[in-house]
Formats: sequence, structure tokens, C-alpha cells
Amino acid sequence: MARTMWDSSVGKKTVMAVSGVIMLLYLVAHVIGNLKIFFGPEEFNHYGHWLRTVGEPFMHYEWTLWLVRIVLLVAVVAHAVSAYQLSRRDIKARPSKYVHKKPRASYATRTMRWGGIILGLFIVWHVLDLTTGHVHPGGFQEGHPYENVVDTFSTWYGNVIYIVAMLAVGLHVRHGFWSAAQTLGVGSRTRDRALKTIANVLALLLTAGFIAVPVGVMTGVVS
Repeated sequence: MARTMWDSSVGKKTVMAVSGVIMLLYLVAHVIGNLKIFFGPEEFNHYGHWLRTVGEPFMHYEWTLWLVRIVLLVAVVAHAVSAYQLSRRDIKARPSKYVHKKPRASYATRTMRWGGIILGLFIVWHVLDLTTGHVHPGGFQEGHPYENVVDTFSTWYGNVIYIVAMLAVGLHVRHGFWSAAQTLGVGSRTRDRALKTIANVLALLLTAGFIAVPVGVMTGVVS
């Protein structure tokens, strides 16, 4: 039954919706944590340490963090694979271009595919920069996330990569929230306006929250 569900377009859309919700919840928690940087290095570094000790003594050091990482990795892979397979299925179903052009979709809808690719590449860079330190500018300091973040956003390319990626996040969330609501049966005629408003506000708040960090470093508010 699970195999049959996965093979269907409805099943793939459901996987995309559920995995999208998981990633959205992570983004909300992540942006709240990121904004702690405005309270100074002690507060932010303490938050970074807390992420590694959540659940102790029941969970060993970093076990909870790794559990979250594994869930996120599964969600990202499931989301990407479902999106790719649905896209290929859609192309096969429409081998030739429509004679009559359809009305242009929203900018977010038309850029979902490229936005997904941008975010995929960004995740790899972000991990190598602030988690492992392999591409981090200057000397990566283990256990000092505040200093590492300031280092990254003290470079022009670090700011450009991050801001472009966060704009892609906003567009992805705006369209993805709406699509997930429809797929999971939350949407209806009476709720459509409210759902669209929530999607727009959520996308705006997330984008602004994430971009506030590099802007803070660039303007010297965070240093």
C-alpha cells in the first residue's frame, strides 16, 4: 500500500507537503535562534552550546541535535525527490507545448524549481561554512558560533550568497505553504484568503528575520 501511495501523484504531493511542513517548523525555530545574535556573543554562544546538550542526561551530548539533523535530511531528500519525479511526470504528460498559453503564474510559482536548486546548493555551503568550517573565511572557531557568523558576514560573498538564498526561502515558503494546505485538505473557499495572508506574512517574517543577521553585521550592530 505504501508503494502504491508513493507511485501516485497524490502520494508524492503528500510527501512534499508533509516534508515541507517539517522544514517550515525548523525554519521558524532556526530564525528565532538566529535572532539571539543581537543579544551579544555570550547569549548566542550559550544558545549554540544548548543545542548540543538538549535532552541531557537522558540523551548524550549532541544526540538530540543529530536526531534533528537526520529528520531534516530525510525531509529534504524526500521533498527534492518528490518534486523532481512530479516534474518529470508533468513533462511526460505534456510532450508538446500548449497551443494556447495559460495565464502567467506568480513569480514564486514559476521559480519554485530554481529556488529549490538554489536552496539545495546553499544548504551544502551553509553546512561547510558554519558547521564543519571547511569553507569558512579565516579561522573557524569550534564552539564559538557568534564569532563564526560575524566572520562569514564580514565578507561580501558571504552576504550575497546568504541574502539570495533567503529571498529564495521566502518565495519557496510563500508558494509552498499554500500548496501544502491544498494537498493536506486544509484549504477551502472560506479559508483561501486567510491562508494566502498567512503564507505572505510567514514568508515575509522569515525572510526579514534571516536577512537581519547579515545586515546587522554589515551595519556594525553585530560585531
